[in-house]
Amino acid sequence: MSDKTPQDPLEQAESPSPVPAPATEQPPAEAPDGADSVLRKIFTGSGMVSVLAVLLALIIGGLLIASTDRRVEATAGYLFARPADFFGAVWSAATRSYVALFQGSVFNPRGSGLAGQIAPLMETLTIATPLITAGLGVALAFRAGLFNIGAQGQIIIAGILASWVGFALHLPLGLHLLLVLVAGVVGGAIWGGIVGLLKARTGAHEVIVTIMFNYIALYLVRYLLDTPAFQRPGETTPISPILDATAVYPQIFGSQYRLHLGFLLAIAATVFVWWLLNRSTIGFEFRAVGANPKASLTAGINVPRATVLVMAIAGGLAGLSGVAQVAGTEKVLTDGVAATYGFDAITVALLGRSSPWGTFAAGVLFGAFRAGAVQMQIQTGTPIDIVLVVQSLIVLFIAAPPLVRAVFGLNPRKKKPATAGTSRKAASTGGAA
Repeated sequence: MSDKTPQDPLEQAESPSPVPAPATEQPPAEAPDGADSVLRKIFTGSGMVSVLAVLLALIIGGLLIASTDRRVEATAGYLFARPADFFGAVWSAATRSYVALFQGSVFNPRGSGLAGQIAPLMETLTIATPLITAGLGVALAFRAGLFNIGAQGQIIIAGILASWVGFALHLPLGLHLLLVLVAGVVGGAIWGGIVGLLKARTGAHEVIVTIMFNYIALYLVRYLLDTPAFQRPGETTPISPILDATAVYPQIFGSQYRLHLGFLLAIAATVFVWWLLNRSTIGFEFRAVGANPKASLTAGINVPRATVLVMAIAGGLAGLSGVAQVAGTEKVLTDGVAATYGFDAITVALLGRSSPWGTFAAGVLFGAFRAGAVQMQIQTGTPIDIVLVVQSLIVLFIAAPPLVRAVFGLNPRKKKPATAGTSRKAASTGGAA
């Protein structure tokens, strides 16, 4: 009988080849083939690449802003005669737009009192709330080796159930809001859990299934909003009745801001996902399955159960976004309840490198982009679409870490190959040892 103990699945997934090699010629670790390897590298790369990707996207966005500025166009006519005027105009156009973006998303010094000055920050956090929770759902699934593209549908299903409980049931304060929250989270968890079940039982690819489920959820909410059970009486447009006052999130800092309890729940969800992944047994199983499903199965981990569970939890996190929409900001159900939050959540998780706090920071950043874009257009005339361009560039650069490192001169130096004499010396030294 062998006296070897079972190896930890994470260590088994990352353990090097048992064949010894000379110290100067360590063989590179073999990476898994296919698209999964590329995506895993993108999602789990260095955090510095994310920061530099944002910076590079802002620089290119600034150049695009300057290219449409009239003063830049005028000074370009005598660029070689007075280049300082041209570069000064480029700098002025870019910085003016980004200052307006900052004032519209973080702090406006021209606001009336402190309450008016921090109003942009409150709006940023409000917009960031559904991005954070949906992004956490995408990030958690990826840490388990799954691609949750269905946050959009999970938000819609959560919005349907939460809104119905909110306007159809009339319950006391506290209990009503709790049931709204539970209904939304359970709805998202069921919608995500079905995908996990199909993946575990039939091997259906979660990307295809989640995309199809997005369409099912979208057309389901459109159908329901045309039925008497969901359509507001006296209205011909697809909109539900307003949720009861007992079923909506309380506003954290009063009625002057839209920031509601959902943001505090987003913080709690971030802490929960961090604890789940780093301090719990089931989180260890998720990470083990994401690192190497076959090794995890060999070590005794129930991979199908982990697949179903992680997709259910991911769906529940996205469900928090649906509740935040219907019980926090909109207070009604429409067919645009999910907006583009479900798809933006993929970008947020991508920028956050699938880590809980990285996803939280990325959600706040994208919330700032959305909140400040309107003020940027009002003050400088810069189109709102430039923010979408910057977000798209961030995704592009996150997906190409070597490009970002090359632009900033961070490519690692290649080690010089060992000479034959050095190799023989190392081999003889190893043999003597």
